Parts: sequence; structure tokens; C-alpha cells
Amino acid sequence: MLPPRLSIIIPVLNEARSLRAHLPLLQPARAAGHEVLLVDGGSTDEGLALAAPLVDKIVRSPAGRAAQMNAGAAQASGDVLLFLHVDTRLPEGAIALLQQAFVQPAVQWGRFDVRLSGAHPAFRVIETMINLRSRVSGVATGDQALFLRAGLFHAIGGFPSIPLMEDVAITKTLRRISRPLCLRERVTTSSRRWEQHGIVRTMLLMWWLRLLYVCGLSPARLRDMYSKKK
Repeated sequence: MLPPRLSIIIPVLNEARSLRAHLPLLQPARAAGHEVLLVDGGSTDEGLALAAPLVDKIVRSPAGRAAQMNAGAAQASGDVLLFLHVDTRLPEGAIALLQQAFVQPAVQWGRFDVRLSGAHPAFRVIETMINLRSRVSGVATGDQALFLRAGLFHAIGGFPSIPLMEDVAITKTLRRISRPLCLRERVTTSSRRWEQHGIVRTMLLMWWLRLLYVCGLSPARLRDMYSKKK
């Protein structure tokens, strides 16, 4: 069986600084025959001009992470879809690791462990809790760079059209199909929101929103709460 080809899908909105830093890191993947799709939700900064020579396709979409990722997946041609936040870096050897994994028919979807970029000791505790919770529950977040077979993604209808918690929602659907491949290799995701808004405050907000989601509060209400408190 031939190794699968990957489509790396990156939703963005006014992220010129992150694009400048992170897109060069994906060029070896493009050189190896994989594709990078940038899905823009209406940016007004210079990000698209910076990105144009560094991606295979720029897709326009209404703003919203779920809508943008679905739009990117609709135009992707790879066997495996890798959804990557613009401020998240893949570990060395990630592409080869995924190709090896998806040669096995039993592997349907999964995620990486995560490392937060900040140096504060609290980040080591938070990331350990995130990884452990995800491994036990079979639920993952977008910061962990979700990946799955393209056919499976389309079969389940993609990300649900909700304004928040789309990553949790899709992984709850996926875990009913199979357990995730939980890779211990770590993506590194920016801790800027934690540092800007306070580590403890941000952690408590994330836990509170997830609890309310589990209790049935609508994603639209959660988005409004998140926007007011962040």
C-alpha cells in the first residue's frame, strides 16, 4: 500500500505574524508532494499576500473555524486531512509519522499530544492535564492538530456548523467509530492567549465553558460568553 498523501488545512483570520513564522516550516511537506491549504475568513491584513507563494491553495470562506475547515476540506485532494491551527507547530518528522500510521487500515483518526510554548511551570501542568484527559476520554481539541482519513471526514459530514466547540463535537462523533490514535509526539501551540488574559483565569474559563457545553448550553451562548470574558 502506498503511503497516503496529506492535506494540511489552516483556518486563518488576520494572522499575518503567525503565517510569516509558521508557513516556512511546512515547505518540506510541500516539497514531498503534500498540500497546504489556507482558508481565509475575511482577513484585512497582509497575511494572504505573504502566504500566496507558500501554500498550494487559498480558499475563501465565511469566518468561523468550523466553516473554514469544512471549506478547506471540500477542496482538499489528500487521503488524510490534517487540521492545523496557524499558531501550532508540528513536531519534527510528523508527516512521515502520519504516513506510517495511516498505512494501517485500523487507524482512522487521531491527534498529537500538545505542548504550550510558554516557559511558566504552570504550562507544564496544564499541558499534562490536557494530554491525559484526551487520552482517557478519546476527545481532543484543535490545538492538538486533529487528523483523519478524508473519506471518514466526508462520511460524517465534517465539522458541525457551530460557533464554538466544533473540535470537541467532531471528536465525540469520531470516537463512536473508533478510538483515536493518540500520538505522544507533541505539537507546540502558542500560549499567547493564556499569557494575555492570565493563566489561571484562562484555564478556569476553558473548564467552565466545557462544563456548560457538556450540560447542554448552546455553542452560540458559549461563544458569547467566551467573547465577553476573554
